[in-house]
Amino acid sequence: MKKEQIEQWVRGDFLRKRSLDKEKVKSMIESSTTNMTIVKTIHLTEQSAILIFRESYESIRQLGDARWWLLGYEPRNHEVSMEILKEMDIKEKVKLNYLSRFKTIRNDTNYRGFKVTLPQAREILEFWDTCSQEIIFQLLRELNKT
Repeated sequence: MKKEQIEQWVRGDFLRKRSLDKEKVKSMIESSTTNMTIVKTIHLTEQSAILIFRESYESIRQLGDARWWLLGYEPRNHEVSMEILKEMDIKEKVKLNYLSRFKTIRNDTNYRGFKVTLPQAREILEFWDTCSQEIIFQLLRELNKT
């Protein structure tokens, strides 16, 4: 992440400078993975798609929040939480481009009354399955270095 972008987000109150809190980072990662363990027990239907999508999105966002806390910042909105994940160097890096669309789907659902489709719910679950473990591994590795 470019220093200028971070400074702009701090000035705009999208980020707030904070001290590293290792326990908070661990807690966010644990919460994210626990949430997804529960989500995966829910049978995917047209009715459950919205719940599955929202909770999956929140779990992914928490990983972004954890990354910011590792860098010494508190994220103040979802955009910055998702943007920091796009910077990660993972095998399926191209899939990180899906994060903006996931945010749009989540906002459309929460604020405009749109329904989440089965393919959208499957897609975010597939994203979790293919990307989360490597993201979590990198977060924990960074945490152990500090």
